[in-house]
Amino acid sequence: MKKTEIQGEEAGTSLSRDKIIVRTSITGIAANVLLAAFKAVVGAISGSIAIVLDAVNNISDAASSLITIIGTKLASREPDKKHPFGYGRVEYLSAMIISVIVLYAGITSLVESVKKIIEPETPDYSAVTLIIVAAAVLVKIFLGRYVKKTGERVNSDSLINSGKDAVLDSVISASTLVAAVIFLLTGLSLEAWLGAVISVIIIKSGIEMLRETLSEILGERADISLAKEIKKTVLSFPEVSGAYDLVLHNYGPDNYNGSIHIEVPDTLSAAELDELIRAVTTKVYLEQNVILTAIGVYSLNTKDEKAVGMRNEISSLVLSKEHVLQMHGFYVNEEKKTIRFDVIVSFDAKDRRAVYDEICSEVAALYPDYSLEIVLDTDFSES
Repeated sequence: MKKTEIQGEEAGTSLSRDKIIVRTSITGIAANVLLAAFKAVVGAISGSIAIVLDAVNNISDAASSLITIIGTKLASREPDKKHPFGYGRVEYLSAMIISVIVLYAGITSLVESVKKIIEPETPDYSAVTLIIVAAAVLVKIFLGRYVKKTGERVNSDSLINSGKDAVLDSVISASTLVAAVIFLLTGLSLEAWLGAVISVIIIKSGIEMLRETLSEILGERADISLAKEIKKTVLSFPEVSGAYDLVLHNYGPDNYNGSIHIEVPDTLSAAELDELIRAVTTKVYLEQNVILTAIGVYSLNTKDEKAVGMRNEISSLVLSKEHVLQMHGFYVNEEKKTIRFDVIVSFDAKDRRAVYDEICSEVAALYPDYSLEIVLDTDFSES
């Protein structure tokens, strides 16, 4: 799999995806370490538990960025005998670790906040304190937007999670600032309660990040736009009249292997099919950066007008059924008296098997002299 290159900010330059992720993460580490140092000093001087917790959260953010760098480096290792598909999925593991760190930070912060609610302490704010917290809000807003936007551009879950966390931090810091102003104006200390609210928000964010990452590790449906682009490329060949059964296996962000079936005339020779399949594989790799490890073939009746009529009749019957998404791979063998095709029934159907059985019965009644080879297929790439 070739390394993805992304156009850089400077005209005429291009940076590898890995370098962009590492560069962005280093920026995040530097910013968070500086913020943590300032907040820790301010929190200790003022006695503000919310500011101290905010500083701890900045340290966890810096750790997350470090994990992102390590994960990116590990994921970029070349395939070997033990892992022939590469190490791209390490990025999902690093994103999961970041989610756990965020979750842990939220739980420990909640414990400390509850302790302060039970045994409250009066904070001591100053103008310098408020200015530093306000500056931290601005830095976190900028950092969060920058990291999240970069993560979306290079398709890095680790960066996206770090960016979301940074944006959340800006809200938390802003809340701390509001609590400080309320205390200075009214003498009412909301520090401990605000710390508890912050902790709950962090816990919720950590759970959501963890759930999204686990879903990707389990395996999600491929991006619909990518599936459509691949099929469009395959159908650009004049010999191909249909592209079906696209299955994509994800081995890391932007790293897909897959298989597909193509429908071609039954007049093509083995040599012509071999040449066509190689051409399709090459073009999909060059245009979508996807390796098609297998291309199956559906033959299309072109010599028998009767078969064409049968296809149209059966297609009308099958597609009239509720929840039927597609019929493909249709072929009639007059010599063996067989009819074969695949039918895709939506997962929205209450009973997919019942829909399939109904189709089999009606087609059998329509053509009782033929043996049927009907496959209940699954749609893996498009809704």
